[in-house]
Amino acid sequence: MKRVAIVGSSGGNLYNLGGKDPEKLLQEIINQAKAGNIQIAWIQFVAAQGSMDMAGKDTLSTVYAWDKTESKIVIKFHGSLKECNDYVQELDEALSADIEQGLVDGLITMSADPDGANHRAITAAVNKQIPIVGTGGTSMALISAKGAKVVLTSGTTGTTNRTRAISFMTALCKHWGISYRPMIGDSKESSGISVSPWKRINIRGIMMSSLPGFIALALVLALSKIPGLDMLGSVFDVLIKALPVVIAAIAAKQVSDMEEVSVVAGVLAGVLSIDGGIIGGMIGGIGAGLLVNVLFRKCIEWRFPTTTVNIIAGGVSGLVAGLLVFYLLAPIALQAGEWVKVLIEGAVSFSPILAGLMAGLLIWPAIIGGVYHAAILPIVLLEMEKTGNSFLGAVDMVGLVMVSAGITLANIVSPRDKSEATVATPGFLINMGFGTFVEAAYPFMFSNKLVFSGAIISSGIAGMMVGVFDVRGTAYVPSVMAPLLSNNMLGFMIAMATGLVCAFLFTFIANRMAKKRGKESLEKISA
Repeated sequence: MKRVAIVGSSGGNLYNLGGKDPEKLLQEIINQAKAGNIQIAWIQFVAAQGSMDMAGKDTLSTVYAWDKTESKIVIKFHGSLKECNDYVQELDEALSADIEQGLVDGLITMSADPDGANHRAITAAVNKQIPIVGTGGTSMALISAKGAKVVLTSGTTGTTNRTRAISFMTALCKHWGISYRPMIGDSKESSGISVSPWKRINIRGIMMSSLPGFIALALVLALSKIPGLDMLGSVFDVLIKALPVVIAAIAAKQVSDMEEVSVVAGVLAGVLSIDGGIIGGMIGGIGAGLLVNVLFRKCIEWRFPTTTVNIIAGGVSGLVAGLLVFYLLAPIALQAGEWVKVLIEGAVSFSPILAGLMAGLLIWPAIIGGVYHAAILPIVLLEMEKTGNSFLGAVDMVGLVMVSAGITLANIVSPRDKSEATVATPGFLINMGFGTFVEAAYPFMFSNKLVFSGAIISSGIAGMMVGVFDVRGTAYVPSVMAPLLSNNMLGFMIAMATGLVCAFLFTFIANRMAKKRGKESLEKISA
């Protein structure tokens, strides 16, 4: 197993990155080292508080080191910048001895000071001709001039913690002939090998993360109906065009997870995918995310500077994916979205009462079976893309949220056991206050068949009322606000009340029957 040391002083422009936590940068390097099966042997890193443009010898600074026993980053010293630099020289002597003894196989430098705090370690690395990668233009130029074996030199402009760490490991592993796949995502959720970008494509996750943008659209639509605020209608039109950009940015970020680089690629792709609607935005964002990973790794293999790598990975990926949608896929994507909306509208036009009833009856089995977020939510968002509200969104609110609120309310008013009221109260308040957390009803539904059946029946009746009043609305907002975001305020209020009251009555009766059976059982036992 190869061993590397990470060194950096307070010189150069690394800390001009402002509030970026140096521990996050170091941890990202450690994570990528694990992915390449490379051991961290040393860390001696000085972090000044604030930009080095304004820092002086009295600027408060911190020395980070590596605890070999517990394999974690530790703060070794805290003091002024001068005191930290003086302290690091003691660590530098010990590190240089390890390098001379062959205990360190490679060096990662970040704005190191080869003529000062890191002089001994750099000199030892030059003597042993171990590979060096690093950032900081002036620093790396001085290191190269000393005859070091530099295999990667890069600036910090336009880079991120992750892209910088990946570029370091890619260069070192290529030099050593080691197989390396970058670790993408949270290291706590990974076994050390990055999941393929294709496997990170998650339509449900993209839609859920984009939901706040659609709710903002609905809020603007509602406000634009208030007398005197009709000028917000133009804001609504702008937001509709922005939705594909939101979708694309989130899709690129989730697929690539290369921090800001993937976000830039996603935004570029999204802007070019506007004519394709949210489906076009999703296609563009996914394409951009996939290309970011491919172009990033290829550019690193070709030994491009990291800043250039990020520019190509973020800029070119977004342009290529976006142009593909702009010129080829936008009409197809837009038509696909239209077909979904036409299908919904056709069903509602044929029989709004029957459509509402069927949607209401099926929505609980859909969410319990895991189909809701994968199939229904995307349809809701496609409906909202044009009008700011949705037929299925209204069924969601009256059939899921309000039914869940009715079930939990009944267990507050008349619980089978006093402890159930404590469990039900938060669920009721969240459903009423935020329009979400329908799962709060699960414990009561799964423990009583009558409550479960009542939930589905209540949802069907409430959905039928949505059809009766031809309501379009949305969930995920406070219950008192939901009617304001609909096309029929009174009709939505009646449908919501229907779902809540029906579910309450079913649950109330079921609890009374359960308590009665429990009482009769106790009497038999006593007799």
